[in-house]
Amino acid sequence: MMTKKQSFTQKLLTFIDQRLLFFASLFLLIFIPLYPKLPLLDLIPGYIVRLRLEDICVGLVTLFYLIQVYRKKLTLNNPLSKWVFAYVAVAFLSIISGMFIIRTIPLETLHFAKSFLHLLRYIEYFSLLFILYASVKTEKDLKIVIYTLAITLLLVCIYGYGQKYFYWPVFSTMNREFSKGMVLYLTEHARVQSTFAGHYDLAAFLVLVLPIFYVLGFTSQKRGEKIFFKILHILGLWLLVTSASRTSFAAYGLAIFLSIVLVAWQEKKLLKRFWQIFHRGVTFSLLLFLMIVFFGGDMHDRFVQVLRAYPKVYETYQEGYKFGQQQLKYLGEEYKVIATWVKLRGHPPDNGIGVDENILTETDERPIATRPVDVYVDVPIEVVETDSDGNDVIVEKERTWSENAMKYGLSLAIRLDELWPNAIRGFQTNPLFGSAYATLNKKDFYHFTEAESTDNNFLRTLGETGLLGFITFYGIFVLIFYLLKSNKHASPWLKSLNLAFFAASIGLLANALYIDVFASSKVAFTYWALAGAILAINYQQAHEPQAKKIKAKSKK
Repeated sequence: MMTKKQSFTQKLLTFIDQRLLFFASLFLLIFIPLYPKLPLLDLIPGYIVRLRLEDICVGLVTLFYLIQVYRKKLTLNNPLSKWVFAYVAVAFLSIISGMFIIRTIPLETLHFAKSFLHLLRYIEYFSLLFILYASVKTEKDLKIVIYTLAITLLLVCIYGYGQKYFYWPVFSTMNREFSKGMVLYLTEHARVQSTFAGHYDLAAFLVLVLPIFYVLGFTSQKRGEKIFFKILHILGLWLLVTSASRTSFAAYGLAIFLSIVLVAWQEKKLLKRFWQIFHRGVTFSLLLFLMIVFFGGDMHDRFVQVLRAYPKVYETYQEGYKFGQQQLKYLGEEYKVIATWVKLRGHPPDNGIGVDENILTETDERPIATRPVDVYVDVPIEVVETDSDGNDVIVEKERTWSENAMKYGLSLAIRLDELWPNAIRGFQTNPLFGSAYATLNKKDFYHFTEAESTDNNFLRTLGETGLLGFITFYGIFVLIFYLLKSNKHASPWLKSLNLAFFAASIGLLANALYIDVFASSKVAFTYWALAGAILAINYQQAHEPQAKKIKAKSKK
């Protein structure tokens, strides 16, 4: 009996040492995208960034990883570790600079804690890179990671469908009140966000994962896998269209066309390369067209908002659009039947709050010329004025709009007029280290901002951590691309995955021109986790031939 007990204990300890971290990382890959961003408690009073269950889960897995490192069962070393540590060091020096040199952070606990919290969040994101790199040991493990991601995407799509047509709950962080965990539901033309905290977050996640399953859909050797990945890609594309995120849609298109070219270029014959690019490009374009026709009314209207800033282009587009509509008339009743079946709707809940994004539809009244094209309701602003008796009173005044707002719409104007210039000023304050985290949107030295946003990850990095932060952070991506390309011994499956991940990374970086995807998004967790897992097997396969040679020599 004693021997059996010891044997079981030994097996348990072996499992903990060798496999527990891997299964814990799979859990994080599923849990983080699927669990809503429900707050547990405020970390800083009055600040929109709160502690959530995902933070606790990541913290516990990271603690276990560090214990294993301390026990010398694992190591912190990986091909990216020096660059990651360099960025963290620059970010820390940036905070010190903000406190004591350029004086952008008051020497108060509240302000210091806010900046330091952002540094901790970057470290939290990067932790999955180290965890997956250490825990993924074979190509079979990497395949399990990809299958896990596939199941996660399928569940995200199912929840998005339920949210769109059956009023499943929405948990958003798009404003301060919603971020407290309010139960919402989508109205008919609101943008789907599924299990994410906003439609931008969801769309960025899809930009990352859809190119992977698109490529695997026609490079996998097993027929069942091909069919599953192709269906999954179509479902994900539907979800991207219903999220109505223009920037992410363009980034996705870029990633897919890049994937098509990269995969085709693996063919030895030039004619075959161009044929694959042509027929896959045409097939993909047709798929996009059908998705927009059947489900992309809101997406179409948001693209039209952009085109209105360029009258000649808009006129040309309108002529082509009318011609296309005439050509589609033959669909007639068949289109209506399909659309009605797919868009069966449930009934809104009694205990939820409707979220109406005011997406413009064909039957809506067009915005009048005195408002930006993406503003549909005149909401006055409230200002405090002193009356004739010397008392402060709140007065409602009509809003005024900037030239950019009238030309490009309010969404882009906020970036052009406020957020992007703020980041540039932060960079100019200290070109080497920036003005530090959580300082870009401050109106004065002691101003406490409730949330941070630049809506351009590149400008945000420059503004917050300066040129050194920019080089060390985006240098990580350059190194990833180099490592993916330099593995000459990758298996055919891994080679396809490398190409897909490269294209997805380019797409996500393009998305980062308009959204802070690497600074304040659940997508950052998934990206760094995938990077760690893929690089682990690339490093292993790249060094296998050398290891075999050394082993053969030692035997001689």
